[in-house]
Amino acid sequence: MKKIAVSVGDLNGISMQIALLAHDEVKKYATPIYLINEIMLKRAAKLLNIKIPKDFKIYEVGDVFEIEPGVISQRSGEYSYESFLKGVKLAKNKKVAALVTLPINKEAWKRAGIKYAGHTEALGDIFKKEAIMMIGSPKLYCAFFTHHIPLRDVAKKIKRKKLQKFLVDFYENIKEEPIGVLALNPHAGDGGVMGDEEKKIKKAIKEANRNIGRDIFTSPLVPDTAFTPKNREFIKYFVAMYHDQGLIAVKSLYFEESINVSLNLPIIRTSVDHGTAFDIAYKNQKVSLKSYINAFKEAVRLSEKRAKYII
Repeated sequence: MKKIAVSVGDLNGISMQIALLAHDEVKKYATPIYLINEIMLKRAAKLLNIKIPKDFKIYEVGDVFEIEPGVISQRSGEYSYESFLKGVKLAKNKKVAALVTLPINKEAWKRAGIKYAGHTEALGDIFKKEAIMMIGSPKLYCAFFTHHIPLRDVAKKIKRKKLQKFLVDFYENIKEEPIGVLALNPHAGDGGVMGDEEKKIKKAIKEANRNIGRDIFTSPLVPDTAFTPKNREFIKYFVAMYHDQGLIAVKSLYFEESINVSLNLPIIRTSVDHGTAFDIAYKNQKVSLKSYINAFKEAVRLSEKRAKYII
């Protein structure tokens, strides 16, 4: 059975509650290897009053510190980063088939002197690649041509050549079709009445389809109707021009079960699409396991698909 590394995220949050409670479910799909040392695991389990499963396999990582439920701390930030880096190394060296990341706290990383805003930025720098962010659920996935930039800058970022490369890279990573590409402007520009960015998008789509050898990508879809139930009967994968354009649909439809996937990298990495939930950490409150289970299953699926195409 495949091995999947699981970085444990911020131990002051809900990560270990999720990992312990979801273990019996995720182990059906692959063998999880949790990147945490034995002492920290026992401390978290004791605080949670959750018994550690006998087959809960760990890979020793990091030093020992006091868990402070719901507190942003330098030590918890450092530990989550060490756990993440160990997972990257294991995946890079093919000791595991993929890496699944549990939530970190960005402020804790900052306090620890870590220069990255999050996992995606770190992965892009580590591998010197343009990481593609894809967020969604098994029913709907959306990749983002631009990420965390002001809306006023999005139009300037739409360049035909760069978008064409993005589309081809995205397809090569997921090997799924068709893929819906969203227009930037209302009504897809209405023939230039409300902007001419669609001309660049259309050319990029045409060139991407030609490079692949068949029509994978749709013409620019009108954004306000792209995610209707009728469209989603035929299209499960979309490319949005900017962050909220796609995320509003994903979060509205599949908030609890959505995941984050980093594509265009030498390794497979998936993640939960939620935060550390410090407000409920270690309070024995119910937490949703859907996002983590979906992230784990998608990591397994992507690793199998990659192995198929490599062979």
